Amino acid sequence: MIFLRRFIDERFLEHRRRSTSTAGIVSAVVSLVLFEYFLLFKHVLNWELLAVGLTFVAVKLGLMTWYSLTD
Repeated sequence: MIFLRRFIDERFLEHRRRSTSTAGIVSAVVSLVLFEYFLLFKHVLNWELLAVGLTFVAVKLGLMTWYSLTD
C-alpha cells in the first residue's frame, strides 16, 4: 500500500470525486431526456428512466440540505 501512495495524492482523489459527480449528473440528465423523448415522440411512459432521474434529483437535494444544515 505504501507503493500506491506515491501515485495517489489529493489531486488524484479530487479528480476522482469530480469525475464521479459529473458522470452521475450526466447519467441523470440523459435518463430524463430519454424519458421525455419517449413520452413526446413515441407516446410511451418509460417509468424506469423517470425513476433513475428522480432518484438522482432526490438524493442530490437531500444531500445538499444535509450538508448545509450540518456544515
